[in-house]
Amino acid sequence: MTTMTARSDAVLQIAQSHRTFPAPTSDIDAIYGCDVFSLEILQKKLPKPVFRSLKAIIRKGERLDPAIADTVACAMKDWAIEKGATHYTHWFQPMTGLTAEKHDAFLTTTSEGGMINEFSGKMLISGEPDASSFPSGGIRSTFEARGYTAWDPTVPAFVIGSTLHIPTLFYSYSGEALDRKIPLQRSISALSKQALRILRLFGNQKATFVRPSVGPEQEYFLVDRRLAALRPDLMLAGRTLMGTAPAKGQELEDHYFGAIPERVMAFMQDVEDALFRLGIPAKTRHNEVAPGQFELAPIYEDANLATDHNMLMMNILHQLAPKHDFICLLHEKPFAGVNGSGKHNNWSISDSEGNNLLDPGTTPLDNAQFLVFLAAVLRAVHMHSAALRLGTVGAGNDHRLGANEAPPAIISVYLGDMLTDVIDTIMNGVTHKTGRTSMEIGVSSLPPLPVDRSDRNRTSPFAFTGNKFEFRAVGSSQSIAPVNTVLNTAMACALDDIATELEKAVSGGASLTSALQELLPRLFREHQDVVFNGNGYSAEWLEEAEKRGLPNLATTVDALEHYGIMDIFLRQKVLSEREILARQEILLENYAKSIGIEGALMLEMARTRILPVALHEQAEAADVAGKTRALAGEAVPEEERFRILRGHTTGLISAIANLEKALATLHSAENTHQAAHSARDAVVPAMGACREHCDALERIIDAQAWPLPSYAELLWLH
Repeated sequence: MTTMTARSDAVLQIAQSHRTFPAPTSDIDAIYGCDVFSLEILQKKLPKPVFRSLKAIIRKGERLDPAIADTVACAMKDWAIEKGATHYTHWFQPMTGLTAEKHDAFLTTTSEGGMINEFSGKMLISGEPDASSFPSGGIRSTFEARGYTAWDPTVPAFVIGSTLHIPTLFYSYSGEALDRKIPLQRSISALSKQALRILRLFGNQKATFVRPSVGPEQEYFLVDRRLAALRPDLMLAGRTLMGTAPAKGQELEDHYFGAIPERVMAFMQDVEDALFRLGIPAKTRHNEVAPGQFELAPIYEDANLATDHNMLMMNILHQLAPKHDFICLLHEKPFAGVNGSGKHNNWSISDSEGNNLLDPGTTPLDNAQFLVFLAAVLRAVHMHSAALRLGTVGAGNDHRLGANEAPPAIISVYLGDMLTDVIDTIMNGVTHKTGRTSMEIGVSSLPPLPVDRSDRNRTSPFAFTGNKFEFRAVGSSQSIAPVNTVLNTAMACALDDIATELEKAVSGGASLTSALQELLPRLFREHQDVVFNGNGYSAEWLEEAEKRGLPNLATTVDALEHYGIMDIFLRQKVLSEREILARQEILLENYAKSIGIEGALMLEMARTRILPVALHEQAEAADVAGKTRALAGEAVPEEERFRILRGHTTGLISAIANLEKALATLHSAENTHQAAHSARDAVVPAMGACREHCDALERIIDAQAWPLPSYAELLWLH
């Protein structure tokens, strides 16, 4: 079957496919958390002293006591077997950006030659995967294979299919972190330590810890898998390397919050059922801005748990899509010219009593504790914006940042009118009129509606949204662990600075009030440059940001050049120097390899799919133009089509040759820094030149002859 015939048949199958209304979601009360080894189950399965000890360990975020490990392991094994599990795995998150698991059966042999189920405390606490096969940034060599997983008891175990999954941390034989969870947990501890110093100054002796909460919104695209199978770029790179814009894209904004297609709804409900079974609080589902784009958002959770749940969410989206004849695209920019996919990281911090420390209350000007934490946020973002940018790096996100509702690479803070006025009052003594508390909209059946503390700014990378900050620059395919690690660490540094100054003033005899009256105006003045409430897409902002000294790290390579000097990680003991440099090496290598794969795909598709069709169309156009001219005896309009076809065909041949040279330069690079620069400066522009000619050819070649499913088919057939 030819590609063109396969494409036509796929489109016809989709158009004729039978649609039925999906069954309603299962009873949430009955299934929610049913596959999770929760505290409630632990309480039923464990002796009371063991349960109390384990609960305290979980609450404090500590390691499991070996003295109770066997008892906990036995209870976990019995519960998992009741759920149908036959194997267990230490589930972890290496620096590949994905999750990893190796399954072992519970079975072991007896001295009599029989088989029994066995799962000891030692098996629960630690495992030993092959560390040399995962990215280590030079920490481990191929001949140094040992790496270890250690159970993280703060995140509950769960069953998927026939396997018990035990969330674990992954570290090297020499003790360095080889995953993204260990630095995250270190950053949470650092934040808690410094935040408690502030709370103690305000007389709060009750709080025992402070932890960040996160609600990551997950955006994604769905594409019919029969069409996706005809696009090597979608299958291997997760995005279209070529494709001209459809006549209708997102211009009318009619897809956003529109009625969800039946087939998509069936998929969403299956996903929600799977999430609910794992105790993942999926809350919101809706159509996103671009056609074929959707969003799934959970309720806020502890940042450590939210990170695991988001990785599970991405896995489930990928796994269930084929059951509905879709593939799920988590790439940040699968389609040029329409909205990309992000993962808005809604971040706040709360104490052990559940008090949100970023809630301004009804009178934020009088809420001194809130103002201290607000000042710390501004200081953290202003002083460590280069570090925050590192939480968003990746070849895919480079395509997304800066347009179509994605924020620019310049990190700034949006506060809204109310908080901006509060800061102005503190800095300059300016009195502002009290804002509206309600608004009338002229509909008699509606009561006066409350007014939020701030508007929303869709172009801001870090926006205050009432009692939290929304970091909008994270990419949809990325783990939220890196960005929250940086947020927590930067905040810990800022709180450390503030607490040190206040403690010194108070110990010197000053009242806390007088110390704050001296400190807060100065802090807000020092960090006012990071506050920007305007349009982040405007050219004026680029100029203004440069005047303010805010870095514009436009590409992943630009950002990663700053990784080696991230002293905030050293200061808070979140990463060692060796771990920092290893991560820089891994991320540079991932970038270069991702671009290299895309370049090779572009080369193959342009040579073997686009060029043959273009040459055939060019020959036919030459034949038609020649015959028509012979009949007319003069130049004819048909010659123009031949001229355009020939121009783009010869242009594509030249672009293919240039891309091949750029890839050769990339592959001959002596180190990862050189390779990443080559990928950005040579391969990416060469791919752009190829795409320009391919897209131009798609616009003029017979649609039935074009070898790839079009954007219109990929985006609109659901």
